[in-house]
Amino acid sequence: MRIGVMVGPARGDTARKVARLRDDIAWAEDAGIATAWVPQIPDNMDALQCVTLLGTHTSRIELGTAIVTLPAQHPVALARQALSAHAITGGRLALGVGPSHHWIVTDMLGLPYARPAAYTRDYLQVLNAAWRATAEAPAAGLGQIDVENETFTVHNPFDVGPVAPLPVLLSALGPVMLRIAGEHADGTVLWMADERAVGDHIVPKISKAAQDAGRPAPRVVAGIPVTLCSPSQVDVARERANRFLAEAEYSPNYQRLLEHGDIEDVGGLLAAGDEAAITTRLRRFADAGATDISLQLFPIGDGRAELLANKDRTRQFVAALAAEFA
Repeated sequence: MRIGVMVGPARGDTARKVARLRDDIAWAEDAGIATAWVPQIPDNMDALQCVTLLGTHTSRIELGTAIVTLPAQHPVALARQALSAHAITGGRLALGVGPSHHWIVTDMLGLPYARPAAYTRDYLQVLNAAWRATAEAPAAGLGQIDVENETFTVHNPFDVGPVAPLPVLLSALGPVMLRIAGEHADGTVLWMADERAVGDHIVPKISKAAQDAGRPAPRVVAGIPVTLCSPSQVDVARERANRFLAEAEYSPNYQRLLEHGDIEDVGGLLAAGDEAAITTRLRRFADAGATDISLQLFPIGDGRAELLANKDRTRQFVAALAAEFA
């Protein structure tokens, strides 16, 4: 199992967001972390542009999005963005995508969210055609994306090819989306999925779909917040996680996913405690079939100095974990 970390623009001044991204990726690259996952927060910087920035400041780490909201752009536009970022980063992009949630797509963007699974399947068909376009192009000629399905009619010249295999990972939580991920993508990126949900629900369904479609075994990326603290601080850490990270868990998509696991909220997902406790928790995810872990560092402390000290200790621990799990 590979250990990755979430990095992303903080709140506040935009120039400082860029500086923090550079600091976070410099640490992750030097620490031997496998992947840095950049979330696409609806009201913050563009994840794929952040990936491109991070690629110019690194040489080996995989750079993933978790996740790009599909309805926010046409699939040809996303294909151009992703393949451009992939080329600029030297073939190190892992494109995490998904249909997102009604409160983002409809309430924020004013777009329909009636059939997200069918929309995602049709969207992936266009992306996969874009990946193939230049490989299938005649000598010295442009490639072509030709797709007609229920959602898209695309006949688009295309001359941006993948410089290396470009994995597409889908935020698949329910049975239908997991089947689509297994049949048309390279794996899934998860949030709010605990060990039982991963082992009993996610892995069996996506693996069977991939096997039936003749595709390789899928990647399963489990997103987990982590707090390094004393055992006596675990309840405080979980309460704080429920206060600061809980808004997304109210989505019906996550509520249905929670039914497959043992946790009730994001505080239950939090891996909190000392080094031994966190390592044990992560090993349970590996035993459940997770191929990757995406850790969101969630420091605790009274005041800025304690928060920074806790973040630094957690970074050192995560670097050691990455070496241990590699």
